[in-house]
Amino acid sequence: MNTSILIVDDEKHQRDTLSDYLSSQKNTVTTASGVEEAVQILKSKIIDIVFTDFKMPGKNGLDLLREIKIINPDTQVVIMTAFGTIENAVTAMKEGAFDYITKPIDLDEIDLLIKRIDERQNLLSENIRLKEQLKDRYKLSGVISSSAKMEEVISIASRVAESKAAVLIRGESGTGKEVLAKAIHFSSERKEKPFIAVNCAALNENLLESELFGHEKGAFTGADKQKRGRFELANEGTLLLDEIGDLPAATQVKLLRILQEEEFERVGGVQPIKVDVRILAATNRDIEQLIDEGKFREDLYYRLNVVTINIPPLRERREDIPTLIDFFLNKYISTTKKSKAEFSKEAFDILMRYNYPGNVRELENIVHHSLVLSREELITSEDIPISLRKKRSESGKPCDELDLETPMSEQVDNLEKKLVKEAMERTKGNQTGAAKILGIPERNLRYRLEKWGWKNNS
Repeated sequence: MNTSILIVDDEKHQRDTLSDYLSSQKNTVTTASGVEEAVQILKSKIIDIVFTDFKMPGKNGLDLLREIKIINPDTQVVIMTAFGTIENAVTAMKEGAFDYITKPIDLDEIDLLIKRIDERQNLLSENIRLKEQLKDRYKLSGVISSSAKMEEVISIASRVAESKAAVLIRGESGTGKEVLAKAIHFSSERKEKPFIAVNCAALNENLLESELFGHEKGAFTGADKQKRGRFELANEGTLLLDEIGDLPAATQVKLLRILQEEEFERVGGVQPIKVDVRILAATNRDIEQLIDEGKFREDLYYRLNVVTINIPPLRERREDIPTLIDFFLNKYISTTKKSKAEFSKEAFDILMRYNYPGNVRELENIVHHSLVLSREELITSEDIPISLRKKRSESGKPCDELDLETPMSEQVDNLEKKLVKEAMERTKGNQTGAAKILGIPERNLRYRLEKWGWKNNS
């Protein structure tokens, strides 16, 4: 390893002797006669190790050490001192020096010191590299997963969290879209600021506009005082627009203006209000279909869809089921008198076979239900909701013509994939032609290809 070394000593003979030797050992060596000269060198280039005399005219080695810790804390400092001033070197070590050596200098000791420093730096670099590799996987707090599919989701989310880009989170109901949105917020620089969520499908158009943008006193009947909307409350933070596909047309126009100009007026107001809000949107609707039907603005879609994150349904990431079961058991155990709880093998088998149309939210409800009803610490199949036990018994019946073991949604999805693949092969990857064969809008076809991670006819 080529190590960059700076030698600081007011004695020229000492500098030259040490410099000649260290250069012969394939190190890059620079010298300085005092602290001021050394500081200029340290500000102009990266130095791995500084060997500095303690006692010099003017500022001493301890002064230089303090300067180095400000300029580059990663630079290692070795104090060179006479035997009678070892206590000064010990003081320097307490302030961050790597080690000290006594004069006259033993060149073998120098070699060992450099080797120790290089080994330490290599370990630190390796540790940083490993942390960087694991950062994407473990950065997002609140997202419980152990599956490869969700690792990719977490990786994308952790990277986009560092920006202000709008994110569209897509997935079936109950997959954890709001959980992911919160994780993105709390992994961003805005984590100390508000996270505000609003369900666009829960309110009618007039109430939704007041909820989002606020209103002035007297703006409508019952508006007896001024109200701040969710955009104002989320200023400098993050706003999650859940069920964005249900946003009324008039509200879509106002939202588009906010995204473009970062300002709005309250309902009944005329004064523009500037806001700095990071927008996250979530939906389980087919937005492309809504655009074709004229129910969703295409320009708004592209504003919201800077980055898309597709959360797979739980049935497509069954590896997560045991992890989630443990998490929900730990979450709700404190609501019971039990000190611990676990599912029996038979009960666990039922949970692993179930298809979870309600996804993670349904699994959470099932675990909570079973935990509350169980009389013992071991949760049996009798404690599981009867609907699951019934589905399990039905799935055991043989059928020559129908596959009752695989959920219908999964079979439909597989059939769609086969049809799309056949159409793409026939048209040699031409999406316009394939969409025409399938009888669907080209936008819908693009959405499916993107969702499945396909490129043309792959």
